[in-house]
Amino acid sequence: MSSELKGRVALVTGGSRGIGLAVAKALLAEGATVAICARGHESLDEAMHQLRPLGRVEGRVCDVGRFAEVAELLRFVDQTFGRIDFLINNAGIGRFAPIGETDPATWDEVIATNLSGVFYCCHEAIPLMKKNGGGFIINIGSLAGKHAFAGASAYNASKFGLNGLSEAMMLDVRHDKIRVSTIMPGSVNTKFGGADGPEADWKIAPEHIAETVLHLLTMPERSLASVIEMRPSRPPKKWKQAF
Repeated sequence: MSSELKGRVALVTGGSRGIGLAVAKALLAEGATVAICARGHESLDEAMHQLRPLGRVEGRVCDVGRFAEVAELLRFVDQTFGRIDFLINNAGIGRFAPIGETDPATWDEVIATNLSGVFYCCHEAIPLMKKNGGGFIINIGSLAGKHAFAGASAYNASKFGLNGLSEAMMLDVRHDKIRVSTIMPGSVNTKFGGADGPEADWKIAPEHIAETVLHLLTMPERSLASVIEMRPSRPPKKWKQAF
């Protein structure tokens, strides 16, 4: 257990499955106090059943694409724990179709969750971090924010935008002792892009991204890895989008 993280308070969005759940487990294992959110009661309850035996954790239903719900979530974290030290913006959705077949409602949903949701969470968390002398924000992006591919106009736009938001935010708050990093994974072995199975064993494990989160949070305060790109080390040779 790292004494650096013990007792620190982290909020992990999209914490009920995949990368978010792995990050929450890793933080609890290091003695951190964790809050998670998810859009549905059922998935949140399942995650909390796994997390409660591991440490101090609270969960709330929240659609990060809705500002009012985010504001209430951050008020809950502040009132319950008295502070927030780490914000892991992991909540995200993927809706894939050619641009001509992407309806405006789908576009709005993807942008709201993947981009506006990060802004909303940071907008509410940064004043709390400033009040407590600093913090760390880690945005889980994607290599799809650097490499566009067909059928992903909304998703690519949200992740390209997230990279710009993250870089500008890093410059805005660096002198407030708040560090901002972006992790950009390629193909991850979660149900985000389809069902898991033996054929997905080559993909990045969510636990590997969680390890990277811990590494960032425990780096010396005078240094910052602002962007980390992660790829499967040996994807299938014919897999076109295994960045």
